[in-house]
Amino acid sequence: RNVGFVFQHYALFRHMTVADNIGFGLKVRHGAARPSGQEIRRRALELLDLVQLSGLEKRYPAQLSGGQRQRVALARAMAIEPKVLLLDEPFGALDAQVRRELRRWLREIHDRTGHTTVFVTHDQEEALELADRVVVMSQGRIEQVGTADDIYDTPNSPFVYSFIGESSSLPVKVENGEVWIADRPIGLQAPHAPSGEAVLYFRPHDVDLLDGCSGCIAGTVAASRRVAGTRRVELEIGGERQRVEIELPVDHPAAQKSRVAFRPRRWKLFPAS
Repeated sequence: RNVGFVFQHYALFRHMTVADNIGFGLKVRHGAARPSGQEIRRRALELLDLVQLSGLEKRYPAQLSGGQRQRVALARAMAIEPKVLLLDEPFGALDAQVRRELRRWLREIHDRTGHTTVFVTHDQEEALELADRVVVMSQGRIEQVGTADDIYDTPNSPFVYSFIGESSSLPVKVENGEVWIADRPIGLQAPHAPSGEAVLYFRPHDVDLLDGCSGCIAGTVAASRRVAGTRRVELEIGGERQRVEIELPVDHPAAQKSRVAFRPRRWKLFPAS
């Protein structure tokens, strides 16, 4: 079907050099479809230059790093000039720093070659950074299709909201276009939402802190931890002790308080199941 396939664990031939691995798909072609040995080598060297591994054509897979092996695997897939590239979690076996570097590199390669590419991943950040179009699937069913902005900013189901990016949720009810928690409104208007039980979703970083609590969500600080340049504060909300997370600047004074009031800045309601 003329599909170039890149496996998670490279699947390079250990007894072949880098150049021979890249040219393998061309070498096994039959009859007139098989290029000459000189053309196969030229193509292999051309692709090595594309994947930034020039000069390594005589090495064997055991002499390469994980990131270099993955680049060779991609070059091998492209050597046959496929109609479609299928990448099955190609960075899954690599450490986080190498993954980030290869994501940027792969996007540059895609933009230069124009290959139609299907990239399978469980890494949400990877999907949002790489894809022109994202397909979110759950249990074999498509939940949503759209651009990275569509998927992140306007998720169409609780699964997509919670799966893509960080999220917090709270059970609420809607009365006359207002959102309530327990027996009080929290300052959010939902004029088009049907009255009744619902679930409020929001991102930990999409909140405004408030001094008072007239129409807000207030919670007791249950835990606080530093995550890179921010601080994640876990709050217990209401008598049922529902827990949510909000994100603050690392030195924000609210992180030292025993009680914090806030209101989601961007949020979405879904019907209670």
